[in-house]
Amino acid sequence: MLALILVPLTAMGQTKPIRLIVPFPPGGSTDIAARVLAEPMARILGQPVVVENRAGAGGSIGMQELARATPDGLTYGVATVSTHGVNPAVYKNLPYDPIKNFAPVTQLVQAPGVLLINATLPVKNFNEFLSYLKANPDKLSYASTGNGTISQMWAEMFKTSTGTKMTHVPYKGAGPALNDLLGGQVMVYFDQVASAMPHIQSGKLKALAVSWPTRLNTLPDVPTYAELNLESNNDPSWFGLIAPSGTPDSQIKRMRDAAVQAMQEPAVRERLASMGLFPSGTTPAEFGATIRKEIEKMQRLTKATGIAID
Repeated sequence: MLALILVPLTAMGQTKPIRLIVPFPPGGSTDIAARVLAEPMARILGQPVVVENRAGAGGSIGMQELARATPDGLTYGVATVSTHGVNPAVYKNLPYDPIKNFAPVTQLVQAPGVLLINATLPVKNFNEFLSYLKANPDKLSYASTGNGTISQMWAEMFKTSTGTKMTHVPYKGAGPALNDLLGGQVMVYFDQVASAMPHIQSGKLKALAVSWPTRLNTLPDVPTYAELNLESNNDPSWFGLIAPSGTPDSQIKRMRDAAVQAMQEPAVRERLASMGLFPSGTTPAEFGATIRKEIEKMQRLTKATGIAID
């Protein structure tokens, strides 16, 4: 799907549009965040921005297309924990190199994760949940958005760090997973706060822990993983801007500056906050370090759990 972010032509002149490849379908948090930022960035750059959805294979199809793009400063993409953390660790034949094929531009946003349980489970807090798991190994099932996805990785990371056992039930996407969690077919799910908040507020789901540096204003009674002595589980997910390897530094700086300026606009920050997304705006070097750290973390997890996809 293509979507042209329209800005008056008088501001644009006849400049060529910038492609922004989103490696996931329309309507998801990655896609929405890209579109929220594309409009002000186009205005700041004085250049049209075209959001292109190239979904499939956990984001691999879109990233492969970005890796093959001409590095002329006219094509960028949105990298995520999945494309630049999980995929390099679980796919044996990934069609792109997450380090060599791309140049980091900036981390755009961070998104806190949350440990969710069906509200009918007879536990009141995290410690009771942990005790329940240890007393009932493999009794509970946890949902994921599919084999090798970030939700499975979060769950397996939790199991590894707590020494607990749960049965994995993979679904084809977040919608079916969340529906069965609400229905009680599965009792545990590791999600982003943004998509889970309405169900937490309704009382149908309980939030037991969040991955964020401090407690969230929206969930003040829910501890962080760090408070629970699970620091390795406390990393939030993120979205970031990347370019094909070889893109000139001047173009990367121009794009990064536009993204940071866009994220400083109150309307943009408010829109992102409503989705549970927190603006970042790191330097290219800082974002590159984040990517490498994520890959190493996921590789350690896959070695410990044996998760792999051909």
